[in-house]
Amino acid sequence: MAGNSKRQGAIRKQKKGATVGSGGQSKRALKGKGPTPPAEARKGHPAARRAAAAERRSSTRSGRDVPSAELLVGRNPVAEALRAKVPATALYLAQGLDSDERVTEAVRTAGNRGIALLEVSRAELDRRTGGILHQGIALQVPPFAYQALPDLLNVALESGVPPLLVALDGVTDPRNLGAVIRSALAFGAQGVIVPERRSAGVTATAWRTSAGAAARLPVAQVTNLVRSLKECRDAGLFVIGLDADGTTSLDELEMATEPLVVVVGSEGRGLSRLVGESCDLTVSIPMSPEAESLNASVAAAVTLAEVARRRRG
Repeated sequence: MAGNSKRQGAIRKQKKGATVGSGGQSKRALKGKGPTPPAEARKGHPAARRAAAAERRSSTRSGRDVPSAELLVGRNPVAEALRAKVPATALYLAQGLDSDERVTEAVRTAGNRGIALLEVSRAELDRRTGGILHQGIALQVPPFAYQALPDLLNVALESGVPPLLVALDGVTDPRNLGAVIRSALAFGAQGVIVPERRSAGVTATAWRTSAGAAARLPVAQVTNLVRSLKECRDAGLFVIGLDADGTTSLDELEMATEPLVVVVGSEGRGLSRLVGESCDLTVSIPMSPEAESLNASVAAAVTLAEVARRRRG
């Protein structure tokens, strides 16, 4: 008889109790979900993946164009940086820090300069410094304010003396950069040019090595060094590159009294090919055959000293 079958699936099972309404479920089911979102907003869609990659690249570029503050750590580096009047916005001290003369000097100097003193836990200082050895103290240094190359050229051209600029090609050690800035200021250069990529920037380490010269000498950061050297040539400056196999010896550099850009390459590979081809002249530094090469900052100092000597003469 229909409805009395005992076979599985023949009996319609119902919930016990009173039958209730749908509670609006059917009405909601009939409601549409709105317009289909664009491909860029649909998770897993190729267009969405491309948009996310473009956003990451944009964020990376933005991070390079607007660098964040840097933390200089360690008792000696922090004390030396404050002594050299490196710009700073905060001095972090770990809670329970065992003070010594370097910490005392750093706290006193920071207080006299109006730099904020912040006491944080060691765990927080570890997090802020990325876990490197900080000895319980860290100095926050703001991003360096670079000058635009056209402004730097204007300063050099209006200085009243033959312009003298220093450009670095592939110098990645910030201590070398700081030493070059110090020598450039000492020997009458009006500024320094550094590439944006594959080159040291003016970090807290470069600030400290410059012994404060970075506060008094403009530094331009450029996206393309070859193009920037052409811009300098168009402004009337001669470009000379330091090269161990240079065509002219430094002690025979008659061009020293002319408007100059001195290009210094890395200690390992020297000038890159394109930068070398952009030079009007390559110059070698005469030295003992027992010595293979000079440190980049030393080579810059020797060259700038010779140019200054010839200009005084």
